[in-house]
Amino acid sequence: MDPHLLRTYVTVARLASFSAAARELGYTQSAVSQHIAALEQDLGAALLTRRPVAPTVAGERLLEHAGPLLLRLDAARADVVRIAAAPRHGLTLATTPTALGPAVLGALPPAGVTLRVLTRAEIPAAVATGTADLGLVDGLAAPSDPLRVPDVAPLTAHGVAEEPVSVLLPAGHPLAGRPGLRLADLSDARWLDAPDAALPLAHLRAATAGGAFRPALRYEGTDVRTLTALAAAGHGLTLLPARAATGVPGTVAVPLTAPRVVHRTELLHGGAPGGAAAELVRSLPGTG
Repeated sequence: MDPHLLRTYVTVARLASFSAAARELGYTQSAVSQHIAALEQDLGAALLTRRPVAPTVAGERLLEHAGPLLLRLDAARADVVRIAAAPRHGLTLATTPTALGPAVLGALPPAGVTLRVLTRAEIPAAVATGTADLGLVDGLAAPSDPLRVPDVAPLTAHGVAEEPVSVLLPAGHPLAGRPGLRLADLSDARWLDAPDAALPLAHLRAATAGGAFRPALRYEGTDVRTLTALAAAGHGLTLLPARAATGVPGTVAVPLTAPRVVHRTELLHGGAPGGAAAELVRSLPGTG
């Protein structure tokens, strides 16, 4: 398949409009129609209904493939450009809100750094496509076990930190006085579903082989302060690295004692980083 035609199709499907896709892509509407017709002819299947503009069954299946295919093409282009280009003086680091720990903070250059706080799903793609030089991802794992990073491109991952995790409870919670808590005993508690600010509930379910962990409230943001304020107000429990959970007003951080898991942070890069990115990689533990 011609990737130009595929990009046009994805844009039309996303915007549900040939004219809107033409404006976004800088084509004429006639050119967009020709692209779709050529792709349909190539595949021997109708991909879109016209009134309204919507994917057919075959078109929906193509969309499932198109995202990873186009991302891989963007990653390949970025990788080649990165190899051919002179190292940049600055450094763009993509990170989750809870991955930026003391080891990385202490190793950052004194100037020229741009930090981008992204979701866990966005960071591998940002590194692969060159919009970030390096990425920090984090999650719940058994000690020394690697994280499961989406296979969007050939990326190298280095473990740079592991630390204990704690359950964040409101100060008046019946379990706030416990010296430790077992995750399996909390599967039916009220939880905050904050996949981009806390350790995701999916990680908790995986660690306990499928506990319920039903969300009482969903928070779609990356601000940890907002998350901890919700926990302090009694809207649900959340699991955080111990350093992020300790000392939050109106809450108690109780260490997780079982299962034996840690908050793990990994540094991602594509190819051989240069300039400030290379210096940061060399200076971090576990990356030498």
